Amino acid sequence: MESSDPKISADPIVDVAPGSTASTVPETPGLAPAAHRSWWRTWSHAARQILPMYIAWHIVFALTSCFAVLFTQPDFTRKGVPLYMAWQDWFRWDATHFRTIATIGYDWPWRTAFFPLYPLCVKAWMVLTNSPTSPLRGELVVSNLACFVLFIVFYQLVCEDFDEERARRAMFYLWIFPTSFFLVAPYNESLFICFALLCFYQLRHGNWWLAGICGFFASLTRSTGLFLLLPFCYEYLRQRDFSFTSIRLDIVSAGLVPAGVGVFALYCYDRFGDLLAFSHAQAMWAHHLHGPWHGLIGSAKAIIISDGILSFQSQRNLMDLVPSLFILVMIILSIVGPWRMPRTHWSYCLYAVAVYIFLQLFPIGGTGLFPLQSQARYMLELFPAFILMAGIGKNKTFNLYYPLIAASVLFFLLTQYLTGHWVL
Repeated sequence: MESSDPKISADPIVDVAPGSTASTVPETPGLAPAAHRSWWRTWSHAARQILPMYIAWHIVFALTSCFAVLFTQPDFTRKGVPLYMAWQDWFRWDATHFRTIATIGYDWPWRTAFFPLYPLCVKAWMVLTNSPTSPLRGELVVSNLACFVLFIVFYQLVCEDFDEERARRAMFYLWIFPTSFFLVAPYNESLFICFALLCFYQLRHGNWWLAGICGFFASLTRSTGLFLLLPFCYEYLRQRDFSFTSIRLDIVSAGLVPAGVGVFALYCYDRFGDLLAFSHAQAMWAHHLHGPWHGLIGSAKAIIISDGILSFQSQRNLMDLVPSLFILVMIILSIVGPWRMPRTHWSYCLYAVAVYIFLQLFPIGGTGLFPLQSQARYMLELFPAFILMAGIGKNKTFNLYYPLIAASVLFFLLTQYLTGHWVL
């Protein structure tokens, strides 16, 4: 069945090397692959492209971890801090919950708000290395390995769907996003985004069962993995010219995407007698259902009624509101305007719109003073926004100001996190 993608021709790709005869390479259903490379050469090339920046990124974070000690020590003190504290400082906030789940399992229903795949991977690392008392090391290893794979897949996906220049820029823009340090912290962000990108890559290549398996693992890591079902269905139909008569048995593979949440729901029922324990647990963090505009407006109001622009209330809300609005603008521009994505790439838009709306539906209640708490971290999951951002990045002004501003805020938030301040 021919695809409607204008990038793909019904004719095979012809690759003619100097001094050789033409050879034909069959097309892949969803994307035009790098036909002149073998599978190994393709992925090793992607790994080589991201490795220098990946290493530099970790060096910067390691140096920041060491220098952050200066924010906790009085001037001219003779007292030192053990070197291991530089990586122990990464063990904060949600990392403690993942540690508990990895070591003793789900002891209370409210802890089911944290989905199981990440702590299961940490547990597997502890068993394989025979280190039952060091879950932090396992958390850091899992997060950083997933982060490495994440960027390889992200680079290759954007490279095949757009071009290499845009892939490098998208990768760089994600690297310096103000909350990108959560990709290497003991959180499940990198593992989720890794599987979400793998799912997208397999979708674009028409590998439905592999895409379903990746979607299964994504939804077993975070509930937002459910929304991979939308791009799955769109890509499946698009690659069949939206002809329902072309639907085959492999459409069943789409059911694997929500199956991750289904499996966890069954576990919750068996363990606590509540099929939706993970949803009900959100009340412990004062998450309540509202319109998608509620948190954005509430955050703006909290800034207005604060004790001034330099107050804690105002600054913390700005740190949540500005990234949320910035990513929202990127998503809108991916649908309308000069940088909008073509119809063949609407699967990116569907995923971004659905996940963004879902994240905005459950702002923080309680005092109502910080309704968008953690939203800046969640924006990392909206990788299509960074692809769109990379397209805008051809503009020299944008390509100058975004890295300067984003990297500055990244350094500030990282030092806040490492010194125990409220950065979730």
